[in-house]
Amino acid sequence: MLNEERSDYLIKLCQDMVRCPSLSGEEGLLAELIQETMRTLNYDQVCVDRYGNVLGKIMLNEPGPTLLFEGHMDHVSPGDLSKWTVDPYGGTIADGKIFGRGATDMKGNLAAMILSASYVKEDMGDDLRGQIVVAGSVHEECFEGVASQEIDRICQPDYVVIGEPSSLDIKIGQRGRAEIVVETHGKSAHSAWPHKGINAVEKMVKFLNRLCEVYEPSDHQVLGKGILEITDIISHPYPGASVVPDTCRVTFDRRLLIGETPSQVLKIFEEVIEDLKKEDPSFLAQVYIAQGEGKCYTGQIIQAERFAPAWLLDEDSEYVNAALTGMRKGGLSPKLSCYAFCTNGSYYAGISGIPTIGFGGSSEELAHVVDEYIEIEQLLSACKGYYAIAKEMLKVC
Repeated sequence: MLNEERSDYLIKLCQDMVRCPSLSGEEGLLAELIQETMRTLNYDQVCVDRYGNVLGKIMLNEPGPTLLFEGHMDHVSPGDLSKWTVDPYGGTIADGKIFGRGATDMKGNLAAMILSASYVKEDMGDDLRGQIVVAGSVHEECFEGVASQEIDRICQPDYVVIGEPSSLDIKIGQRGRAEIVVETHGKSAHSAWPHKGINAVEKMVKFLNRLCEVYEPSDHQVLGKGILEITDIISHPYPGASVVPDTCRVTFDRRLLIGETPSQVLKIFEEVIEDLKKEDPSFLAQVYIAQGEGKCYTGQIIQAERFAPAWLLDEDSEYVNAALTGMRKGGLSPKLSCYAFCTNGSYYAGISGIPTIGFGGSSEELAHVVDEYIEIEQLLSACKGYYAIAKEMLKVC
């Protein structure tokens, strides 16, 4: 499947993709490269949707299911450039690794998806059925699964592979994520006469202490605990020079388990607020799921509630068994596990109910780090894995 020429092409494509800065909302340069590459590889259809997702379609010999390979084009900021020992957009090769922001998360695996789909058709297209769609999605780092809704609407996949790094194992699930905001409200006054105001920060302290007393994280035997963690806190006015703050806002990161809904997640917060209101008539607060909004490089506004559900595929499912079988035939030895972080699988599996797995080269722990890299051996093996999955899933029965 991979010869020296194809391997070299994949390595170069990964480098070229790393050299295209593609922060969320700024993926246009990378999108152009991907479209050009797909057309060079003779994809049957290449299009860009309103958000800027790039979709390339490979048609096989007979009608059959649609297999979607999906990888996001955006990456997080490289941060303080002085901490990098290489150019984060250089695509430098050293010690058998390709370095650069997004190399692991997840331009390497997206490059492998693009080439593997082409090689499947070139090598055995007459012996397979259905179609392969490879999608480069936007805004994943900000809105897991939101842009994926448009990809689903266009290609309506029967099976999905999310290309997040997995150390070449198969990921069958993940916890979800909700961003929860609590605001306490008071009354502003000069801090020399605090009795004339109501301090919103003091009210928030009461709320947080009570929440810690009553919150008991739920647990799942596979996915683990439903984590609740404060990620920021700020008062208003800020900075508060001699002013009793009239508002205090706290943001929580809540990691979700299977079946948890927005109303269920908010319930404990609402109960604490109601209890404190009964005890203190001056206590005033509200809780809600945060709303996110961003601008796509196409000019389209993308927005959604920051709530991405958990998902888990049965390890004995037909899809998981087929993926395992295909990769073992292809010389890989994947194990089954779950992602620690949130992915676009929250939409495909968590909302749409489409059988979804995660698979990719490199380690999850290399995402978002300084001097990010993907090992070339892992990159090449990822391409072999995508090829093997497609070969097994789309074979003529």
